[in-house]
Amino acid sequence: MSGPPAKRSLTLKGHRTSVSLEDEFWNAFRDISKKKKIPINVLASEIDVNRDPRTGLASAIRVYVLNWYRTHSKG
Repeated sequence: MSGPPAKRSLTLKGHRTSVSLEDEFWNAFRDISKKKKIPINVLASEIDVNRDPRTGLASAIRVYVLNWYRTHSKG
């Protein structure tokens, strides 16, 4: 189990922002961007554009990671 969420920097639409994510989520998020062969900032921008405005970016990333692994672990 990891410690508390750590702040991570991202660039969205040319502006720096930060999200607080646990190491496990951040590492999984990075792995997904590598598997999709897109920069992590591009993936974060895609999630940001598609999220409900009432949902924070960090929460949207966590849900994206969870859903990605659910979808890609089916065999």
